[in-house]
Amino acid sequence: MDNELQILLSEEGSDVEQVAQRTFRLREELLELDVDDVRAVPAQQDAPPGARAVDVAAVGALMVTLGGAATGLGQVVAVIRDWWGRCHGTRPSLRLTLDDDVLEISEASEEQVSEAFDLFVRRHAEAGA
Repeated sequence: MDNELQILLSEEGSDVEQVAQRTFRLREELLELDVDDVRAVPAQQDAPPGARAVDVAAVGALMVTLGGAATGLGQVVAVIRDWWGRCHGTRPSLRLTLDDDVLEISEASEEQVSEAFDLFVRRHAEAGA
């Protein structure tokens, strides 16, 4: 079975267009890797009454199908880390979900982010061994 990594990015105070633009850039970088697919996660069809027409969270959601490449997760996380580091001004919050493991990055130093990403990758490398 393919491993799927869900990425959700959000940015407090940003509008849908800003989040969509950041998500597009990240997706383009991820598509350059040896992964099976990187696709937008479709929004829920049944929005609750009074909800905005476009959900910012849905715009910032990607699903990465890692496939069978053993180094896939490490490469994906490295690209996400580099991309996040290049986000100037306010940095988006990130939520990465793989299986039942969730990594949330928000208001953290570069060192904290690096350690969190490394730990996330190690946990899955050990689980796959």
